[in-house]
Amino acid sequence: MFGATDLKKGAVVQLDGQPYRVVEYSQKVMGRGGSIVNVKLKNLISGALLPRTFKGQDKIEPAEVVNQTAQYLYADDNLHFMNPTTFEQFEVPVDIAEDVPKYIKEGDTVQLQFFNGRVINVELPVSVSLAVAYTENVVKGDTASSVLKDAQLDTGITVKVPAFIKTSDVIKVDTRDGTYIEREK
Repeated sequence: MFGATDLKKGAVVQLDGQPYRVVEYSQKVMGRGGSIVNVKLKNLISGALLPRTFKGQDKIEPAEVVNQTAQYLYADDNLHFMNPTTFEQFEVPVDIAEDVPKYIKEGDTVQLQFFNGRVINVELPVSVSLAVAYTENVVKGDTASSVLKDAQLDTGITVKVPAFIKTSDVIKVDTRDGTYIEREK
C-alpha cells in the first residue's frame, strides 16, 4: 500500500478498479493537522484526468501494471501482436493504439502494458527509423534557406523534412509529435 506522501510523479495506483498514473503532485503541510496531498491522476485505460486530494494517513492501493515486449504482426480491424518468447498472440483494438500503424512496421517490437490480464496501452519508442518512400527533388537555388518539404514514409505517413532528404533515405522520426529528427548515417 502507498501512503499519500508516496504518490510521487509517475507512480501507478489503483482506484475503483482502474489503473491511474500520477502526473502532478503537490503536498501541503498543515502544522498539527498533518499534511494534504493534491494529485492529478491519468486513467491508463480511458486517458481521463482526475484531480484527487488525500490526507497524510490515507492508504492507496498500487496497480499491478505489467510491461511485456511484443512484436507487431499486422493490422486489420484490430492490431495483432505476438510475444517473441512464448509466441502468445494479442489482439488490441485500434482505438487503444491508433499511432502504431503510423510509426511501427510489421516485425518491429514495442512494449505492451497489461492490467488484469488485458492490454491497456502500447508504448511506442520515442523515435523510429523509417525509409522515405517518395519526396520531391530539390530545385537548384532553393537550398539557400532552410526549406522544408513533404516526404511520404514507407508506413504511409507524411512528415516535413529538410530539402537535402532524398527518396530512399532513412530518417529518424519522433513518435510523440511526428516530426523529423535526423537522417540516419
